[in-house]
This record gives sequence, C-alpha cells and structure tokens, in this order.
Amino acid sequence: MEKPTVSVNILGQEYKINCPKGHETDLNEAVEYLNQQMQEIRTSGNIIGTEKVAIIAALNITHDMLSSRKYARSNEQQVRELTSQLDSALTHTNKVG
Repeated sequence: MEKPTVSVNILGQEYKINCPKGHETDLNEAVEYLNQQMQEIRTSGNIIGTEKVAIIAALNITHDMLSSRKYARSNEQQVRELTSQLDSALTHTNKVG
C-alpha cells in the first residue's frame, strides 16, 4: 500500500513528502514557514548553497522553538507561584473572616 504524498516546493525545488491524510494543511504551513526562512537566509547573501541554507534555517527554527519552550515553562512557573500566593491569601482571608 502506497503512503499518501504531497508535492511541496522549497526554494524552487519540488519534493514529494509522505503525509498522513488530514495533515496536509499542517505540512503546507510548515513548508511555507521553512521556505520563508530559507529565502531570508539566501537573500542575505552570506550563506551559499541550499544545504548550508537549510542547516542555518533549521538551527534558527530550533533555537526559536527552544526559546519558546523556555518562555512557556517560565510562564507556567509564574502562574503556579501566583496561584499558590492566591490560595494562601484566600485561606488567610477565610480564617480571618
């Protein structure tokens, strides 16, 4: 049984990518984002060669993803601390009142 594929275009090159049914939109969004990142790197003129452009784009995207994760974890910790403070304040108020 043949796996479903989607044709995508990255920097003028066509690729056929295996893609489960129902995930085509997600794949196309990822392709658009990657293509945009690679175009920006190529346009800068500092990096030559599709492979090098792809590696720099992958590093940039990975860095952004990891930074977002750290930021989300930091926010989660702040929410936990605020919730704890609120619980303490409510408990104190209930005991006083």
